[in-house]
Amino acid sequence: MRNYNFLFIILLGITLANCGDTKKEENSLFTFDISTFKEQYQPQEAIDLGILNPESKEIDSIVYYVNDKKISSKKGLDKVNFPFKDQKLGYQNFKALVYFEGENAVATQRIELVSNVQPKSLKYTIINTFPHDTASFTEGLEFYKDTLYESTGEKGASYFRKYDYKTGKVYQQVNIDSKYFGEGITFINNKIYQLTWQEKTGFIYNATTLKLEKTFTYDKDIEGWGMTNDGKYIYQTDGTEKIWKMDPETQKMIDYINVYSGNFKIKAVNELELINGKFYVNVFQKDAIAVVNPTSGAVEGILDMSGLRKLLNVRPIDVLNGIAYNPKTKTIFVTGKNWNKMFEITVSE
Repeated sequence: MRNYNFLFIILLGITLANCGDTKKEENSLFTFDISTFKEQYQPQEAIDLGILNPESKEIDSIVYYVNDKKISSKKGLDKVNFPFKDQKLGYQNFKALVYFEGENAVATQRIELVSNVQPKSLKYTIINTFPHDTASFTEGLEFYKDTLYESTGEKGASYFRKYDYKTGKVYQQVNIDSKYFGEGITFINNKIYQLTWQEKTGFIYNATTLKLEKTFTYDKDIEGWGMTNDGKYIYQTDGTEKIWKMDPETQKMIDYINVYSGNFKIKAVNELELINGKFYVNVFQKDAIAVVNPTSGAVEGILDMSGLRKLLNVRPIDVLNGIAYNPKTKTIFVTGKNWNKMFEITVSE
C-alpha cells in the first residue's frame, strides 16, 4: 500500500479488505478477452474491450455497453478503447451484444474502478464544548435558521428536536411512532425530511410548525441512515458505500456515488453534511470523518477524531455520529450516540 497506511487504519480500523475482483458470466460462444485486464483501474486509465470467438463464428457486428449504456458499435471483432475518466467509482459492468450468422449472443465481464486520490490528513481544533443529552441516540444533526436540530434512533425513543445547544434547553420535540427507528434529517424548501432505518419509510414535516405533512416509502430496497442537501437535491446514505441523490419533490432516487479511499470502498457511510462543496461523513463505528468529493466519491481527506474520547464519559459502543455545519460561525459541530458532550470545531490540514 501507499504511504498513507495510517489514514486507512484510522478510517477502517482492522477491516481493511481489497474489494477488487472480476466477475465473469460464462458464455458458450463468446467471452471478453481478459488477457490484458486488471482487477482494478483508476480514472486516468483506459481499457481495451474485445471479444474472443473460439468457435470461429462469422461475426457481423458487436455492440458494447458499460453499465447498460451503449458506448460503441463495431464491425467484426474490432476492439473498443474505453477511458474511465467520466465514470463513477465502483464496479464497471461490461456487456457485448454479438450479432453473428443471423443470431445474437451476450458476453459480460466486470472490473472495479478505484480512486487515484491520496487522502490528506486533517486536524481539528476545539472552539467550544457544550452539554449533550446522554439519552439521545444521535442519528442526525443540522442547523436551520441559526437553530440546531437533532434526530435520534431506537424504537420507542426516536424523535427530532430543536434546542439551545449552549444550554441543552429543548424548544420543541416531535416523537415518532414506536414502530419506527428514527434516522437522519435535513431541511430543504421549508420542509424537514426524516428517514427511518429498516422500515423503508420517510416523513416530511413543515419546517415552521413541525407538523407532519406526508409519509413516503423508499423507492429503492435500502435502509435509511444519514441525510443532507445542497439546496436542490437531498443526499442520503444506506449503510453501504453508497451516497444516494434524491429528488425532494418526488422522493425518487435519481443517482448515487460510491465512496472510495484509494483502492478500498468505504462501507457503513453514515451521518453526512455538505460543507463548502464536500461531503463530511461519519463512518459507522469509526472515530473518523471522511471528506468526500460529491461528484466522484473519492475520499480527499480523513479527520482522526479519536482524541475526543479522552474528553468524554462514554462507553466504547457510544460511537461518533452527528455532523452539523453552522454557516453563521463557519464552524462544525460534532457529537455521538449517547455522548455527554458536543464539540464545536474548525478543521485544517
